[in-house]
Amino acid sequence: MTELLLIRHGETDLNRELRFQGQVDTALNAIGHEQARRLARRLAGERADALYVSDLARALQTAQPIAGELALPTQAEAGLREQSFGLVDGMGVEEIQRLHPTAWDGWLRFDPDFAMPGGESQRQFHARVIDTLNRLAVAHGDGRLVVVTHGGVLDMVYRTARSLGLGGPRQSEIPNAGLNRVRVNPGGVIEILDWADTRHLADLPPQPVYDQKKHVPGEASGTAGPA
Repeated sequence: MTELLLIRHGETDLNRELRFQGQVDTALNAIGHEQARRLARRLAGERADALYVSDLARALQTAQPIAGELALPTQAEAGLREQSFGLVDGMGVEEIQRLHPTAWDGWLRFDPDFAMPGGESQRQFHARVIDTLNRLAVAHGDGRLVVVTHGGVLDMVYRTARSLGLGGPRQSEIPNAGLNRVRVNPGGVIEILDWADTRHLADLPPQPVYDQKKHVPGEASGTAGPA
């Protein structure tokens, strides 16, 4: 069985603005860089056989200090990218409602086969993510991997491990720069060992939160942002 230490990238300005970041190649903001430094210190002494990273800048920047701390090269993996929201990548809720009302109505239905124009459906995204993680697990057998990726990717992992459907809002906390430990057993069964550990971020500013359950951006729920 393969143990994965899954990490959501550090904060970006688009996270702070509660935009659908998707596959926009944004950089970390100042808070995000500090989160990445703290992650590296938190992981000091951890045993890891490889470090895999989404090829988007915010994930690569988060991984950089971790790579230095663990003395591992970063291996970019496009399969670990965030879900593509196509035409609305980078937009905020009000902008999508104004410019693409039909797409927004489709988003609110939580249909796993719905895709924003030019983007991926939840079902397509889920298949990509799980296929990628299973491939990495098979390649490393009983190894231990650090994986720096995105909130949507972690949502797919959580849903799979908890046998949740793809059609509803997120049901787990997925903070920027949080630590999530899972085990991939033979046959691809995912077991959660620990989730949303943010002790290393305790005194940093509160994180921005997109509330999928209310369908509008807000700070009231524990669900994580759209990217």
